[in-house]
Amino acid sequence: MPLNVLMVASEAVPLAKSGGLGDMVSAYGAALRDAGVEVSILMPAYPGALRRALGKTPVGRLAGLPGGDATLIRAQMPDSGLPVLLLQMDHLYEREGLYRDPGGRDYLDNLVRFASLAAAAARIARGIRGIKRPDVVHAHDWHAGLTPLFLKLGGVRARSVFTVHNLAFQGNFPLAMGSWIGVPPELLAPALTDERSIEFYGELSLMKAGIVHADRVTTVSERYANEIMTPRFGHRMEGVLQSVARKVTGITNGIDMEVWNPEIDPLIARSYSAVDVSGKHACKRALQQMFGLEREPFAPLVAIGSRLTEQKLADVVVDAIPAMLVQHPRLQFAVLGEGETRLEQRLIALAAQWRGRVGVHIGYDEARAHQLHAGADMLLHGSRFEPCGLTQLYAMRYGTVPIASRVGGLADTIRDYSLDYGRHGAATGFLFERESVDGVVQAVDRALDAFGNPSLWHALQRNAMERDSGWGRPVARYGELYAALTETRPVTARRRKDAKGVESALRAQRETVGATAIVPDAGLAMSA
Repeated sequence: MPLNVLMVASEAVPLAKSGGLGDMVSAYGAALRDAGVEVSILMPAYPGALRRALGKTPVGRLAGLPGGDATLIRAQMPDSGLPVLLLQMDHLYEREGLYRDPGGRDYLDNLVRFASLAAAAARIARGIRGIKRPDVVHAHDWHAGLTPLFLKLGGVRARSVFTVHNLAFQGNFPLAMGSWIGVPPELLAPALTDERSIEFYGELSLMKAGIVHADRVTTVSERYANEIMTPRFGHRMEGVLQSVARKVTGITNGIDMEVWNPEIDPLIARSYSAVDVSGKHACKRALQQMFGLEREPFAPLVAIGSRLTEQKLADVVVDAIPAMLVQHPRLQFAVLGEGETRLEQRLIALAAQWRGRVGVHIGYDEARAHQLHAGADMLLHGSRFEPCGLTQLYAMRYGTVPIASRVGGLADTIRDYSLDYGRHGAATGFLFERESVDGVVQAVDRALDAFGNPSLWHALQRNAMERDSGWGRPVARYGELYAALTETRPVTARRRKDAKGVESALRAQRETVGATAIVPDAGLAMSA
């Protein structure tokens, strides 16, 4: 019988998304399904998820969860047909934001909201009529961190895997709230008295619960698994991780190589490939028009597409941009993102000051992201820490050469240009060490020097576009992990034999953004 895996997550595209977590859960789930695993996703029934999911059928009631009673709904993803279980608790999930209110404040009942999700996963794993019991319950990030603990408390036989997507966000709450969600008192005692405790510096930590109680712990890149064992990247959790190091594994994320494919992407101005990149010129013109930039075909165009936060080094980048503009009179920047208000405002001011050379759009949508990667020459992706990063993988797929910090998954996925790599034709981008204006400026200078050499630049583009960033290798590694836990045959990854999944994904994108891929908008340079 095929292995059965239940994935537990707070988001999954296209039903709900706030960042890379939602991308990974859906793409990995589909790749796992294509490898022959029975997989389903359990997530909250947010209003948007209920609107978008297909084939919704109530399964039954789940009584006595930490947040009260719930309705469990079986459905399918609209793009991939992947099975999804929606936990409907309108008093907890029927809100505008996934985690925060419109003012940017965390919902005060987030502990109860996500404890209910974990408790529902444990209930499903124990056995519910009409749903096959999973062999493995795979919980993702702090929102699902209580899942392995609740599995143990419920005496469930399913094995558990917990994936750390970003250790900086830990789900820490007042310790006194532990009893409200059903955590035994001994597991709330100071960690020195019980190694099973989820107490963390005087609070209870959902991230720690997942790390301590899961049978296996994974991170979303190999390097990040080592980094988080150190004080620099451990966010005070390094001691906990060191104590369970034997069960921690790094597995670098993949991406959907068909959805992110410039040869068939319906959202970009013109298709192109690694063999013939001429269509990228039309995409560049469209991007310049969209962001109100001067229509110069040979001007180097640098994209920035990420959250505008200090983690993403945005505070340093906004200081570095003016210096680069002065030093390189034809250089252009197109910025797509949102985050800290002060950083957003500084970027908007730069767009006003450098009209025609800096374009800024505050916000995010999938169509603009595709157009950004297709039209830019380079991607500037600084980060103080990066568990994996998907943006650089998307960019490379489109021949947009990344310039990134040498941390975490960025260092795992980008081969830095040097004389050695250049001789062997393996380089795919540029990495830099320092978290400073000079570090950013010097890295961009290196890239611009290469950009001035067309044959070298085309080689870098080709290397990047031909890199295999798909889910084949990650699925195989997760399959080995599942097999070791369940004593079953390893999972073997395989490509889809038909284009139905690809076509449905592209059709869903068209329906989301409309029939027109590029909408000229010269006013974006000043938009907020």
